[in-house]
Formats: sequence, C-alpha cells, structure tokens
Amino acid sequence: MLDTETKRRIDSCRDILVGKVPDPKSQVEQITIALIYKFMDDMDAESEEMNGKRTFFAKEFARFGWSQLMAPGLGGQEMLNLYSEAIARMNENPGVPTLFRDIFKNAYLPYRDPETLRAFLKEINAFSYDHSERLGDAFEYLLSVLGAQGDAGQFRTPRHLIDFLVEVIDPQKNETVLDPACGTAGFLISAYKHILQANTDKRPGDKLTPDERARLVRNFQGYDISPDMVRLSLANLYLHGFPEPRIEEYDTLTSETHWNDTFDVILANPPFMSPKGGIRPHKRFSMPSNRSEVLFVDYIAEHLSPQGRAAIIVPEGIIFQSGMAYRVLRKLLVQQSLVAVVSLPAGVFQPYSGVKTSVLILDKRLAAHANEVLFVKIANDGFGLGAQRREMAGSELPAAATQLSTWFHHLRKSAIGTTETDLNGLHLVSKFRIGENDDWNLSGERYRDGVAQLTDFDMVSLGDTSIFKIESGGTPSSTEAAYWDGGIPWATLVDLPAGDFITSLKETKRTISSEGLKNSSAKILPVNTVVVSTRATIGRIAITNVPLATNQGFKNIIIQNESVAMPEFVALMMKQLVPQMEALATGGTFKEISKGALTTLEIPLPPLAVQQEIVAEITSYQQRMTELNREILEQKERVKIAIERVWGTAVIAD
Repeated sequence: MLDTETKRRIDSCRDILVGKVPDPKSQVEQITIALIYKFMDDMDAESEEMNGKRTFFAKEFARFGWSQLMAPGLGGQEMLNLYSEAIARMNENPGVPTLFRDIFKNAYLPYRDPETLRAFLKEINAFSYDHSERLGDAFEYLLSVLGAQGDAGQFRTPRHLIDFLVEVIDPQKNETVLDPACGTAGFLISAYKHILQANTDKRPGDKLTPDERARLVRNFQGYDISPDMVRLSLANLYLHGFPEPRIEEYDTLTSETHWNDTFDVILANPPFMSPKGGIRPHKRFSMPSNRSEVLFVDYIAEHLSPQGRAAIIVPEGIIFQSGMAYRVLRKLLVQQSLVAVVSLPAGVFQPYSGVKTSVLILDKRLAAHANEVLFVKIANDGFGLGAQRREMAGSELPAAATQLSTWFHHLRKSAIGTTETDLNGLHLVSKFRIGENDDWNLSGERYRDGVAQLTDFDMVSLGDTSIFKIESGGTPSSTEAAYWDGGIPWATLVDLPAGDFITSLKETKRTISSEGLKNSSAKILPVNTVVVSTRATIGRIAITNVPLATNQGFKNIIIQNESVAMPEFVALMMKQLVPQMEALATGGTFKEISKGALTTLEIPLPPLAVQQEIVAEITSYQQRMTELNREILEQKERVKIAIERVWGTAVIAD
C-alpha cells in the first residue's frame, strides 16, 4: 500500500521538474533514472555494511557515488556536470548488470538549471532501497501519471480493467505469460500479483517454494518497440521483485526472432493505429494485412500454446469491419479459439481517447468444446465516462466476471462429458449464426432477438417497404463554392436541438445548390419525412415541414403510405427506440447506425385513428409542459425581483 509520504515525494519530484520537463513521460523517465541511480548506491552501501565491496560505484566510477553527488561543499554547476556525466556513461560501467545498463541506455539530462537539479535530487535522496513491495507500489503510482503515448494509438490501460482481465484469465504459477506490447508492464505486474495472492498464507506468495518463485519470475516476458517503455518496464518489474526481468526492445510485427515461441497466457492492449502506409510485416503471418490491430490479434492467436488463453483489448474495427482481413481474422478466431467477447464502455480510455473498445477472450482448449460464443456488455466499469473518470457506484465488472466464470465452468464440464451448469441469463450466440452471412460480426447487440413484445398492436419493421423508405443524406464538396448557398435547405445536427420534443424542420442554418445536390449523396426529402440523427449524436428526431436535404449524419424515414402510418406517431415511436439505436451503433471515432441496422428495428403500428388519438393526447401533454416551464420562469423572475427590492438593483448588478 502506498503511504502518504512516498506519494508526496513523488508528487514533489514532478512539481520540481514540470517547469523544465513539461512532458509527463519525460518526467517519469527522469525520476526512474534518478531512483535507480540512488538505489544502486544504496545496494553498494548495504554490501559494505556486510563486509562486502562496492560494485556499482567502484574504480573509475567511484567518483559518481551518491555521497559524492550530494556532498555539502559541491556547487550547483559541479553537481549538474557530475550527474549529467554519470547518467550518460552509466551503461559503460562494467560493475553495472545488464538490467541497469538497459535502464540507463541513451539517458541524458534534458535541462541545465543547477537549482532545479539540486531540489530534485534532494527529494530523490529521501528514497531508499529496502526490497519491500512499497517501492513497487510507489513506482506504479509514478507510472499512473502517464496518459497518451504519442499518436500511435497507445493508451495506458486503466488499472481496474487490467486487474479484471487478469482475474478472468486466471494465470497459474507454472504458466508462461507474455505481453507483446507491454508498455510499462501493467499486465505483467497484475498477473504476477494475482499468482502470488493465489499462493498466499500469511505473506504474499509464501506458499511458493524457492524453486517455484524463481521459475515464476522467469516465466514472464514482455516486448515493446519503444526503448523508453522498455526502460520503465524493466524498472517496474525489478522493483516488484524480478531480479532479471525479461523485457526486450522488440518489434513484434516485423521481427521473426521470437516467432517460434508460444505462451500459456497472453495479455495485451496493443496499439490500435497503424502508421501512414501501414505496417510491413514479415511473411510468416497467416493473415495478409498491413493493419497493426489485425496483425497483433493474429500474432497473439498464433502464439498461444495448445492449452493457451488470452485477453486482448481491441478497437471496434476488429469487431465489425467488413474488410477481407478483418472478416478472415474473425472467422479464424471463432473457429479456433474465441470463447467470449466483452464490450467495454466508450469512455474507458478517457481523457485521452473516447475510442470504443472490446475484449476478445481466447481459450484454445475450451473453444474446442464450444458451439457458441458468450457476449458480455459492460455499460458501467465503476468510473464515470467523462474526462475526469470519477469513481462511481454500480460497477458491472464483478457481474461480468461471474458470467465469464460460469461459461468457462460449463465448457470445462463439457470437456469431461457433464453439462449441468445453469446458463440462464447468458447471451450465447451459436458459431453457425455468427458465420451464416460470412461477415463473422462480433457485435453482440446484432444477435439480440429484441425486447419482449408487450403491446397489443402489430409490430412493423422499418424495413417494410410498403410503408417506409429509408434514405441517407450527403455533403457536397466544401471546396466548391457553387455547391453552397443555393436555397435548398440542408439539415445538420445543429438544426435539431437537444430536447424531449420532436423538432419541426421549417428552415435550416445552411443551404445547398442544385449543383451541390446533383454532385453529392444528398437527396430531396418530401414534407412529413421523419429525420433521425444516426451518427455521433444518436436519436435526435424531427419532421420536415418543407422539402429539404440532410447531411450523412441522418437516416430519414419517408412515409410511403400515410393512410397506414402517421409521421408524428412514427417520430414519437422512434424516440422510444433511442436506446436500441445506441446499442446497434458501431464505429471507432464516431458511432453510427447503418441503413441495414435501422431497417431491423420495429415499432408498434395501431390503426390510423388510434395513432391520431395518441398523438393528440401527447401533444396536449407537451403543450401543458411548455406552459408549466413558462410559469416556472415567471416565478423565478418574481423571486429575483423580490430579492432586488431588499438589496437594491445597483448592489447586485453585474
């Protein structure tokens, strides 16, 4: 457990550096280098106390010892020069093991202010190496300041999500564990702690024999393409009790050095984005692709041992993209190793990204006994989805873990011929159904059979072309002035204000010309078309009072037969379908509902006379709500006037 004083010292180090080193990752690197420097000197001092010799700061490197650096008579500039030279040359020190040489590889001091360095090293001087888990906790806290890691789609995985996935995969003491894009080693540390906890009586891991503990730390391996991340991973694992961490600077997608290695457990949140021009992988991948997310998932699936299992955080493209590589990858996963898909909320990587992600759970042994895939949807991970990600009640992670555990238990029983597990309440979809259209879509909401029908009226599909016609919108080229300001109303989201009522579209902020209409996907919609926003902001609804066009952020319901369906009634029913529309929406940067998905929705459609009665009734309620709101505003104004009579308007004037 991190104590308050250690946390304060780490915060103080960052506060001292921030004026000279504004980048959080660079701050973490500077603190890491200084801590390891100090700890090497502490280990030398400990060796001397036990009648041993100094090894880290001996011979020509003795002048860099911490006591020389912190000597009272040493001037500020002399301290800066000595420290700068020491960290730059430390990887040449023959007394430093490979682990520490790797940490000091390419190390340098990014500022030249003696007073900043003196204040910084004074805080570092308060730390000491004591072999306790406290140092590991302190370093994890330090790493928590890291957010986005550049523009390659890398985001620090939240700790509670890491721990959830480790609990689900449940690594064991004799299993090999890999993270092929390890970052700061968060997954590896969590898996290590999980195994220790499972083998604990009084102290962490005290039920492990010395041989088992030694083998345990050798079983963990991590790769990362970034030398900065490798440095942080090495330090993190070392401070958690790994004497020789197996972390390598390694390009998982283009190097073949470790291609023949397999692992029992793989945990990963690999980079989502591919560099411009794509990845150029070697030829041993079964999947011809230059997309990093495709290649990473393929790599992980191919490098599981026969009993192997994995948890992989993936972007939504892996779940539903229709490109050939994505579809072939999903097919292979479903047929060979996929046992569950966990949908995560769109904000789990806030404030760095609102990207929607899911988790693929692979288990090669259990998949052989599974005819279905479990789909789990998590709407609340225990934190708000805003930029601050504040902790909140109602986390669905424990319930999700229970569902997954129940499914895995069932599959294990199936493997030995017993299937007494109660699977009620689980969203299971047959592999046949997933593959029947050959797109192998892994969006769980696609396979829900809908909500129970409680209405006495007939349900009709929006895809019923005898009643409805669905049209999309479009946007003319913004670089062609002739396409704009031509008098044809062109609706965008700004024309549909947020609110509970249906908007009446009579005019729009922008217009397009007939040339713009002709040279885009925009179409003229007739009066009484129900306009539905279906991209990014989903579920704002309007009825057209004039012929107009919309941009591509809408799916528009043209009523083909107004003797059967009343536009106002259809619009009100669509308001009730907003949660279902949100569930159907897919996409990375912006979630969107496809035309095909919208046509699968159904609404109740009573006789026209009943529709008219319902619309009239609801309209009267809405009018009364408007009157009440107006009255509330009037009463607020009267309260203000009464208070002003006491204070005087001049006193409280802005």
